[in-house]
Amino acid sequence: MRFIFKISYAQDINIVKHKGQAFWYSLLLLVLALCPLVVSEFWMAQVNIILIYSLVGFGTMVLLGYTGQLSFGHAAFFGLGAFVQAYFTNLGWPFFAALAVSIFINVALGALIALPALRVKGIFLGVATLALGLIVEEVFVKWVSFTNGTSGLAVKSAQIFGVAFNTQISFFYLVLGIVVVATLLTINLLRSSTGRAFIAIRDSEISAQSMGIHVGRYKIIAFMISAGFTGVGGAMYAHYLRFISPENFNLFLSLDFVLMVIIGGLASIHGIFFGAIFIIMMPPLIANLKDLLPVFMANTAGLQNVIYGVILICFVLFEPMGLYGRWVKVRTYFQVFPFYRDGMFKRQKSFQKSDRLK
Repeated sequence: MRFIFKISYAQDINIVKHKGQAFWYSLLLLVLALCPLVVSEFWMAQVNIILIYSLVGFGTMVLLGYTGQLSFGHAAFFGLGAFVQAYFTNLGWPFFAALAVSIFINVALGALIALPALRVKGIFLGVATLALGLIVEEVFVKWVSFTNGTSGLAVKSAQIFGVAFNTQISFFYLVLGIVVVATLLTINLLRSSTGRAFIAIRDSEISAQSMGIHVGRYKIIAFMISAGFTGVGGAMYAHYLRFISPENFNLFLSLDFVLMVIIGGLASIHGIFFGAIFIIMMPPLIANLKDLLPVFMANTAGLQNVIYGVILICFVLFEPMGLYGRWVKVRTYFQVFPFYRDGMFKRQKSFQKSDRLK
């Protein structure tokens, strides 16, 4: 593990903290870019869903992990982004124009929901957003001219400058590029004054107010940003499935989004991807493990929900920092490159010596 001895504020807010970080993330992008050459189509489909869920994870993490606002209604933003993208794409709009409208409508809905939510917090806010999810789901069913009701809506494949992203591999490169952009935007947000205000509100609203932070304003901004990211995920989900229905955006989907950031690790961008991998890979893993279970257990209805519940309880009790928190602990314990620590001490001593000379 690399330790950085920071001597300036500019160094603290750098996107790339050190050369090693730039190297490993560049290598990761290269591996992902070459992934379709060696990975089967089934696993490419899983990777695409993981990347789409990661987009939603950015929105959920900004609101829950960094601002401390609990929401059980993100399936509403997700579904709205999907239906708006599908509607305007089917009208012949360009991909980015439809995506811009989808983001704008989601951001507007996020601001509208945030206004009454300012008076509640904690579990009461969760109940309020839960009501939002139920209301929007019913609107999707009844608004037949927009969503085609329970019959569902077919969606055209994404097309950019005449290039159709209608295969698993081509869609993978499209969603990967959007995830990279979303990651950079989130990192920039968190190192800005707005991101630091979010964290201050999460830690203590009273302390944030005493420092001059307008708590209500920043909560509204957090809801708007969260809804925007979730809308992008919904738009990509619509193009991926090519057919959407109101049943795709129910309460259980909102719970999956909350579980994703809790299990992955609250207040961690890395945890978004860990949580998305966990949520997507658990169902096929459980299906494969059924062969190892006794017959009466394997054929029990609701086995997946029981396993989900047990895993969540275990994480809350034993791993409150999530999967990424455990990964950091393991990585720290097994220090493969101990000279990082020695280098830190050398830099610190050099800085102290130069400070004494002044």
